[in-house]
Amino acid sequence: MIILNFFKFIKLEQLGGILLLLAALAAVVFENTSLAVYYEAVRDFPVLLKLGDFTLSKPLYLWVNDGLMAIFFLLVGLELKREVLDGQLSSKEQVILPMCAAIGGIVFPALIFLIFNYNNPENINGWAIPAATDIAFVLGILTLFGKRVPLSLKIFLTAVAIFDDIAAILIIAFFYTSSLSITAFYFTAFFLVLLLLLNKFKIKAISPYCIVGILLWASVLKSGIHATLAGVVLAMFIPLKNEIKGTSPLKVFEHSLHPWVAYLVLPLFAFINAGVSLKGVNLDSLMQPLTLGIICGLFFGKQIGVYGGALLAIKMGISKMPKGCSWLDIYAASLLSGIGFTMSLFIGSLAFEGINEINMVRLGVLVASLISGILAILVLLRSLNKKVNSS
Repeated sequence: MIILNFFKFIKLEQLGGILLLLAALAAVVFENTSLAVYYEAVRDFPVLLKLGDFTLSKPLYLWVNDGLMAIFFLLVGLELKREVLDGQLSSKEQVILPMCAAIGGIVFPALIFLIFNYNNPENINGWAIPAATDIAFVLGILTLFGKRVPLSLKIFLTAVAIFDDIAAILIIAFFYTSSLSITAFYFTAFFLVLLLLLNKFKIKAISPYCIVGILLWASVLKSGIHATLAGVVLAMFIPLKNEIKGTSPLKVFEHSLHPWVAYLVLPLFAFINAGVSLKGVNLDSLMQPLTLGIICGLFFGKQIGVYGGALLAIKMGISKMPKGCSWLDIYAASLLSGIGFTMSLFIGSLAFEGINEINMVRLGVLVASLISGILAILVLLRSLNKKVNSS
């Protein structure tokens, strides 16, 4: 049953990865043609939400980044809880290898970014941009190779991405949160107590959690803590099991959300955020410390960190090589980890507000992800051919 659900997950992520790519390409085309004026109009279209005295007025791109991405983080939180309690991260043996790889894949990209930007203090806030991995794009590339890619490699990469998501959640909470509003924080605490009571009294229906979760999101948004974290917090209170019916409210909710996130939330986010203008882009644009730090952080930092972390764990004897994988496969996985796309763009939108900086972030992420993806494909082809020749 677990394997069947994993294959469903893989299939969904593959199609989602293709949609992500198409949405990103569409954004770049729109931004660099006569359609740019319409693209900007859509991004900046004002959307107003008013309930009594409570008012929220934001342009569409902020509703996507603060609102729809909260749904993405809700799904991430549900996946994390399930994997820790009843999945790939439920035992020590399953955790060590991807955890070591993920830690390396977070630390080294950040260090490389800081090395390129230590003389530019205005860029330092972007240190976390190259530390993320986009699992949808990664699995989308792996689908090109069909069943020839070992299932264990897909599981390893998925687990690495899970740890990346945990790190991203913590980074956003501690480093990209503005000053707090005490009044809104009290409301946030109140809604957290309501969620705790729902869980404590074993309420299995999802709708009460969702209603309180929406109120929690609004209070978190007003509090100064980044609103997307409300999704992760909500997920922690969704019950894993319904002992009476023998079902899992968490898994049902997760499976219901997954198509919406894969086919709507992430492609829309990509379309809204990937529109980098290529006008005036030249070698000098790529050599800017911010852009170069992101490119080298994602491309070189992920290779060094993920491959080095896995190598250290296996050579020290605290973990084992995934079944059916070779060191060339692990190197390909480290290259694939350099595809930061969704989370890198998202953290970039939190780190910078100026359009010039945002464009440099977009350019750096797109270039690094493209190079990482192409080289990963070549390495995987080499690895698969070696296996065929040796069999």
